[in-house]
Amino acid sequence: MKINNVVVIGSGTMGSGIAAHLCNANVPVTLLDLTTEISQKAKERIGKSRPPLLIDKSKLDNIHVGNIEENFDVVSNADWIVEAVVERIDIKHNIYEKIFKHRKKESVVSSNTSSIPISVLSEKLSDQDKKDFCITHFFNPVRYMDLLEIVKSNESDLDKVKLLKDFCEIDLGKGAIICNDTPGFLGNRIGVYAMQIAMTEAFNMKLSVEEADAVFGRPMGIPKTGVFGLYDLIGIDLMADVLKSFIKELPESDPFQPVAREMPLVKKLIETGYTGRKGKGGFYRMNKEGGKKILEAINLETGEYSPSKKIDIKSERVDLKKLINRGDKYGDYAWSVISKIITYSSSLVPGITDKFNDIDEAMRLGFNWSRGPFEMLKEIGVNNFFQKIDNFEGNKFLENLSKSKDENFYGERQQYTEIETLGKIKPRALKLDKNNSAEIYRFPEFNIVEFTTKANALDYDSMDSLKNATDKPLIIINESMQFSAGVNLTYTMNFADKGDYKSIEKFVGYFQETCKHLKYSKFPVVSAPSGLTLGGGFEVLVQSNFVASHTNIVVGLVETLVGLVPAGGGCKEMLWRWSQTDEAKNDPDFAPLKVFDIIGYAKTATSPVEAEPLKYLIPENKKIMSRNSLLNEARKILDQNKEFTPPKECTFNLSGKSLKDKMVGMLEKLYNDKIILDHGMMVGTELANVLSGGDTTIDKTLTEDELFKLELDAFMKLIETSKTQDRIKHTLSTGKPLVN
Repeated sequence: MKINNVVVIGSGTMGSGIAAHLCNANVPVTLLDLTTEISQKAKERIGKSRPPLLIDKSKLDNIHVGNIEENFDVVSNADWIVEAVVERIDIKHNIYEKIFKHRKKESVVSSNTSSIPISVLSEKLSDQDKKDFCITHFFNPVRYMDLLEIVKSNESDLDKVKLLKDFCEIDLGKGAIICNDTPGFLGNRIGVYAMQIAMTEAFNMKLSVEEADAVFGRPMGIPKTGVFGLYDLIGIDLMADVLKSFIKELPESDPFQPVAREMPLVKKLIETGYTGRKGKGGFYRMNKEGGKKILEAINLETGEYSPSKKIDIKSERVDLKKLINRGDKYGDYAWSVISKIITYSSSLVPGITDKFNDIDEAMRLGFNWSRGPFEMLKEIGVNNFFQKIDNFEGNKFLENLSKSKDENFYGERQQYTEIETLGKIKPRALKLDKNNSAEIYRFPEFNIVEFTTKANALDYDSMDSLKNATDKPLIIINESMQFSAGVNLTYTMNFADKGDYKSIEKFVGYFQETCKHLKYSKFPVVSAPSGLTLGGGFEVLVQSNFVASHTNIVVGLVETLVGLVPAGGGCKEMLWRWSQTDEAKNDPDFAPLKVFDIIGYAKTATSPVEAEPLKYLIPENKKIMSRNSLLNEARKILDQNKEFTPPKECTFNLSGKSLKDKMVGMLEKLYNDKIILDHGMMVGTELANVLSGGDTTIDKTLTEDELFKLELDAFMKLIETSKTQDRIKHTLSTGKPLVN
């Protein structure tokens, strides 16, 4: 049987998210609710969603809507029926009675519950119906969160479960992990426990909210929100309900019980409407003082708010050994939290899963951790861990490991999938060359470069690795959330603050040289992006010979927002792409004006489909739903291009002054309408100079190197201004652009 037709019942946040993602995969889907009006409104919300739930908004009408009274007969044609109604067991049981009465016998039925055990959900089903029933727990937002937990029962037909897993993995691009019927399944059981431990230990060790978040964040390989920031994001009241569910479902002896109990401060926050970002605030809040918004943090002991303090624990990289051995309160807190997470996670093996690796992958896919509990244990070192740990009595996993002291206990990563992923192949590299910003994995027939900085921002070392890896066919790919957020602005500003503009010029020149080297390398270069692919990250991509893009990318040239122009070949490559259009062949100014609009407004695309009309990507670039498949697809491209010939160098014929005057006229209108201010005018003028070809005429042919020089000159002129530096500093400190 194949899954060709799906019905989703329940059009709330999760139901509509599942329906939208099925639409992304070109699978016919019908969304049902109590009334057609409700499901129609859900469909409209999908169309307006930000970030967008649809890869291609034009496909919105592929989602059909209806109601469970008049349109329930669609269930009889469905291969998979997903129940995503409110978390009330009586309502779910009523829906199941209708589903199993109308469905075709070979279909699969699943619930999207996040908390109700499958044994309770299926208690009224016949033995035959139980075989075709399971839980498919998607994480929100469905398009962007990779984890899907498929929960089976003892009665589940394992062939049906495998069918569903394969479909969700290949067609929907999910990291589909099969797990047992235990409270919270894999991700939430460990993830919520980790949050509670991080919170309770912050209280116990008298750390401030900001201090705890500074440790339980990037230094531990966990998203920068930290624990208290994440609590506010999820909703303090919602977290309280989740904890009540765990208290109810877990045995009294479970170590989760004491950390799940309600805290007086949390209770007070909920009662006074401080439920997080959706309420008046939470552990953090925005307060107005003197007409300015000020971020405040709560004092965990007094409950009073005061201006939030930025805590820098001087830990830019994830180095768990160094972190837990700091010898200060931050190291003590990190060890206390990490050791408890490892101990609790290992105590659940084989109860929630017999493959401990799956727990790590659930934390990677569902909570965006860079490493799971067992990878943390591996990194700390088995001997080091047991020298520091106090008590693990009754924990069979740790008891056995303490006897074997096997430093190589981990085995292969990502056992949940048969796809040859980046995580699986890295340990098999013949050689690993690394520096502070990237790693080169060398294999017999190709190399892989993976960036390793924060947000994979690019610097001199990143370029060094790219250049040194082109002695074979090259794949540029990353396991982290982002491909690259662009050039490392902190790195650049460190030179600017010292007035060392020569070093900035040298770096940008080397960036250009490296990107040109990638484009015209003897061997093919494939970029396989996922997540942010902005600025310099896009310039690496666009000057690769081939692209295999994940459907979840945010791509674009955004340099003007920080008072700069693209200088790694971005202007040049966009000019070339647009100059190949029919319109450009009839009008020499068409391409420069189009690119001026795209780069000037820092336009971005949130999928490959959105990227193509802007020519950030081209139709020949592959679009991949499954992130796990990116490496496979990149390798296929290399296999298909063994007789690779580098492209011919581009040349340009641009109008020069007359074209620049047109562009400046457009800027003056924006300036007069106060859409841009003084520095926006300067940035736009420098961009106009690059895209018009500078001091040229239409009959003069410009080389790529001459375009590179125009980019570099504009970049250097702007970086030396105080207003561009103000923009950069503002963006680095707030994450938002400054208009000046």
